[in-house]
Amino acid sequence: MITTIAMLTLRQLLGKRRTIVLSLFAVLPVGLALLFAFRGDRDPAGWTATRLLAQIVVGTLLPLAALVFGTAALGSEIEDGTAVYLLSKPIPRWRILAAKLLVAWAVTSAFVVVSAVVAALVALQGAPESGRILAGFSVAIAAGAFVYSCIFVLLSVVTSRAFITGLIYVFVWEAVVTRLFTGTRVFSVRQYTLGVADLAAGVNEKVFKSQLDGTAAVILMAVVALVAAVLAVRRLQSFETGEAG
Repeated sequence: MITTIAMLTLRQLLGKRRTIVLSLFAVLPVGLALLFAFRGDRDPAGWTATRLLAQIVVGTLLPLAALVFGTAALGSEIEDGTAVYLLSKPIPRWRILAAKLLVAWAVTSAFVVVSAVVAALVALQGAPESGRILAGFSVAIAAGAFVYSCIFVLLSVVTSRAFITGLIYVFVWEAVVTRLFTGTRVFSVRQYTLGVADLAAGVNEKVFKSQLDGTAAVILMAVVALVAAVLAVRRLQSFETGEAG
């Protein structure tokens, strides 16, 4: 039954309109990489790590994709009332949520990692430390996608305005507040992701340096993901069938 739920969720998330829109966003980093490669810059590694991957992919594409898939994985069924049929079945609700969460994470990771790798390969042009940059950011993006997915799935079971709330978090809190006030970076999944990328890549500081320690980023990621997942399960368990409808 869990496999069936996962497959139905996958089919739902990869709806034609949603897939087309996010595919267009995923192509953007590749287009920027082509423009950069055509210009022939002397520091492809630095630009790829700090601009293309850190700012464009991790800063914009990753949270946007996670927001779209994370809030839709379960939230769309709650909004249209079809969740009542799912929640009334004799299945532990933590398993339902786990299936939804894992599918949202997998789809988000696939979209963003593929876009990041293709764009980076185009921009790096075989530059030194290319392999480390690719590996480090791929690991970080997958980890960041999981944390974002946990948060956005939680939002979808807590509020009917999950997408708007997520947009505020991503484009106001992470994009503005955490850049103005250094102390707030410990509450930013974006900063966690960049910290993990720095730790995993291990490249020269001149190429890429995160603003948050890598070890701290890993710990914070684990804590935030666990708390968000537990809260989401508890909220789903407290759902009344009529409320879901």
